[in-house]
Amino acid sequence: MLTGGSAVDLAVIITNWNSREFLRECLASIEQNSPRFSFEVIVIDNASFDGSAEMVQREFPGVRYIQSAYNLGFSRANNAAALASTGRILLFLNPDTKILGTALAAMKECLDSQQDAGIMGCRILNSDGSVQTTAVQAFPTILNQMLDADVLRRWFPQSHLWGTAALFSGGTNPVVVDTISGACLMIRRDVFEQIGGFSANYFMYSEDVDICQKAHLAGWKAYYLPTASIIHYNGQSTKKKPSYFPSLMQQESRFIYFSKMRGSLYALCFRASRILIAIIRMAIIALLMVVSFDSERRLQLRFSMEKWFFILKWSLGLKRLLQI
Repeated sequence: MLTGGSAVDLAVIITNWNSREFLRECLASIEQNSPRFSFEVIVIDNASFDGSAEMVQREFPGVRYIQSAYNLGFSRANNAAALASTGRILLFLNPDTKILGTALAAMKECLDSQQDAGIMGCRILNSDGSVQTTAVQAFPTILNQMLDADVLRRWFPQSHLWGTAALFSGGTNPVVVDTISGACLMIRRDVFEQIGGFSANYFMYSEDVDICQKAHLAGWKAYYLPTASIIHYNGQSTKKKPSYFPSLMQQESRFIYFSKMRGSLYALCFRASRILIAIIRMAIIALLMVVSFDSERRLQLRFSMEKWFFILKWSLGLKRLLQI
């Protein structure tokens, strides 16, 4: 049963935004795979008012539901829910996820057993069972951001540039990695409080990289546990925005990250590098559009062209996110 009130071993925190049906499945998977230790589940809603509150109250009465009057963004919403929680360990979980088997127990036990572990992550699967390579990542640099392309990741999956070698090692032991995906990120409460929680500088994206970097600088390690798995349906909330909105938010968040961690000059170099990458990508897409005769493929290419056009405008300082 879902518990709450007095201090518990684990607090599962879910930030919801217009994801009622996914949230229902997520909460059901937690209930069906309840660990034997004490835990609580807290859902904080970022002003979606989509009926999620009524659904949770009706179907999951043991879950604490916090309704925000306006959209706090991912970082601030998680911080607010963490402040309201009592768990010794915190698990930040996306609403479009599904817990599989003993994942919660395995992650907690591993986090408790590794004395130098501050953060724990798990194997994240797509709905078709394939592995999401965003489960773990290298700390961002201008170089790995410039070379971040699906084709290069497929050709060199174990390159240190991506930091994803742990996903393909085939081992069962926990592995130290740079960053853990915010879709399923477990952290000790004392570490979370020591490093100041999620940085409020970010509205969405890069907050998981930021918190892993802060934990690393404080002397804590992030571990990936390949024997624990969840399903992540990936980006269901952001799909409600125009197709280029998430991409622009990612650029903006990376710029903020580099400004914080490496200084303003490095961040400006990152922005300049996006100009070059956008021009190259648009030229390749234009060439593919010329040689492609499939209507569906051409439509996809047009969407990609539009996305990189807006990234180019952002890189040149001609596009503000509030104008979207």
